[in-house]
Amino acid sequence: MKAEIITIGDEILIGQIVDTNSAWIAEQFNLNGIEIYQITSVHDEHQHIMEALKKAEEKADLVVLTGGLGPTKDDITKNVLCDYFDTKLVFHEPTFEQIKKRFTKFKIDINKLNRDQALVPESCSVLFNKVGTAPGMLFEKNDTIFVSMPGVPFEMKYLVEYQILPRLRESGKTKAIYHKTVLTQGVPESMLAIKIEKWEDALPKNIKLAYLPNPMSVRLRLSAIGVDAEVLKKQVDTEVEKLQQIIPDDIYGFDNETMAEVAGRLLKQQGKTLAVAESCTGGYISHLITSVSGSSEYYKGSVTAYSNEIKMNVLGVTESALKEFGAVSEQVAREMALGVKNAFRSDFAVATTGIAGPGGGTKEKPVGTVWIAVAGEKKVFARKFVLGNDRERNIIRSGQTALQLLRRVILKGL
Repeated sequence: MKAEIITIGDEILIGQIVDTNSAWIAEQFNLNGIEIYQITSVHDEHQHIMEALKKAEEKADLVVLTGGLGPTKDDITKNVLCDYFDTKLVFHEPTFEQIKKRFTKFKIDINKLNRDQALVPESCSVLFNKVGTAPGMLFEKNDTIFVSMPGVPFEMKYLVEYQILPRLRESGKTKAIYHKTVLTQGVPESMLAIKIEKWEDALPKNIKLAYLPNPMSVRLRLSAIGVDAEVLKKQVDTEVEKLQQIIPDDIYGFDNETMAEVAGRLLKQQGKTLAVAESCTGGYISHLITSVSGSSEYYKGSVTAYSNEIKMNVLGVTESALKEFGAVSEQVAREMALGVKNAFRSDFAVATTGIAGPGGGTKEKPVGTVWIAVAGEKKVFARKFVLGNDRERNIIRSGQTALQLLRRVILKGL
């Protein structure tokens, strides 16, 4: 089943509000095996809505509209729907009774505009809205289902969950679908694709793989469509197990896990502690760690050592290392990691020093040069990265990479 979402409202097109409705609807429909073919936003204008409906009908099995069902003059969706389906507005008594109950509950007087919300196109099936005053409306035309809902998010969500999806499931027009996302870090998308090419080519035909890169990682989303959700889950899990044999070091988690959660869980399981020394990341790693509930069990604290003075006086970085190699160097990163580990008496420590940008680079050390060190229980490891020119992306990638290196050191018991 292919669906198109049409959002109605000038406030979306002028950037006054963000269209969160479409994202939520798309997610819920996808979980029920309904493919979103297109998302369209239109003005509160009669002809624009009519054209959008006509185009959607040509390509989609299901057309979902949100917005334009309020009590004021700029809410014209119902009138447009009457014209499109060649029908007229009629008074729907059950809807009016529901409106009266809501207004009585909140001790609000009903006026003409409120009463007019009980007017619905005669040919529609009314979808009762128990959390608002504007009902949803369902039409069928030329084998296409049309659904119109209020734009108010909590009202729209109620109608999707309790009215629309149950009807579609009963009609047998939905399928089972199962998603699993594999989280990888440290390998660029193109290189990752080459590493797993044979595995990807051998995937069953009902499983689709999507590459979802961002500054922190490359996510691999497997989506399986079929009849039985449990069968799909077993099928996908089998493929994930195969993938883990191919790139074991690159996978750090699944679905909505964060690197900080994964690293924190390992520390917690082993009863170990962590401290952090940050220069170019400016406290970002500490933010990631403390965003995890319960991180106080393993996280001791951090030092944001931006100046050489703090690196020397607080972390114990030697003046000779700074003079000979510079603040952005392997030697300084190692001394920062050891210094914060000793100062906080932690089992593990992470340190970053680099040139986040956009200025400060040299020919020898261009913008994006970052040294990351991890002090384990037995050794200190340091790696150099040259990330790019974007300051924000450099900070994000450095933080994620530092936690990934920490994870690997913990797992290997180093």
